[in-house]
Amino acid sequence: MSLPSWYPFAEEGKPAPMPLLLVQAFLNTRYFAGDSDLLSDPETARRWLVDTQLLPPTATVTADELEVARSVRESIRRLLSFRSGETHGAVALRPLRELAGAHSACLTMDEQGTLRLDNPRHNDLGDGMFDLMLIVRDAQEHDSWSRLKVCGNSECRWVFYDRSRNRQGRWCEMALCGNRLKNRAFRARKR
Repeated sequence: MSLPSWYPFAEEGKPAPMPLLLVQAFLNTRYFAGDSDLLSDPETARRWLVDTQLLPPTATVTADELEVARSVRESIRRLLSFRSGETHGAVALRPLRELAGAHSACLTMDEQGTLRLDNPRHNDLGDGMFDLMLIVRDAQEHDSWSRLKVCGNSECRWVFYDRSRNRQGRWCEMALCGNRLKNRAFRARKR
């Protein structure tokens, strides 16, 4: 599968299918292991958000909007972590609840008669973030959401799509994160 040009890291080994790939890419705009963040400054973020069509080409991005986008990103990441056993409180979901409360979806029908929820407007970054929430909702309904996971290596936290038959994948890359953690556990047991 060839990745779109807007995907943050071209070497992604476990991409999600579209449109869930957009959520995966959004979450991976923060690269924990490399300590980089595509949403750290307004111009870099604006270019990426326009490329992904989460932001109209004529729109600008303020520092406050970027702060909201980063909090939405971490809330979605917490949703993934919560599913795999971590606990979270109402504070972790607050950005998503506020975004959902500020927007509304409308029902649309395509030429083949397929109904879907859509964002009736697309004027600013908040609308783009709401589009991501609609993708998450669809993925939850169609069970592809359960395959999107956060790497079990706390130093990595990369979001990957688990294509394994039994859906038991824990690491973004077994050769890197999986081996590191297994070796650490082995050495700890030896001590």
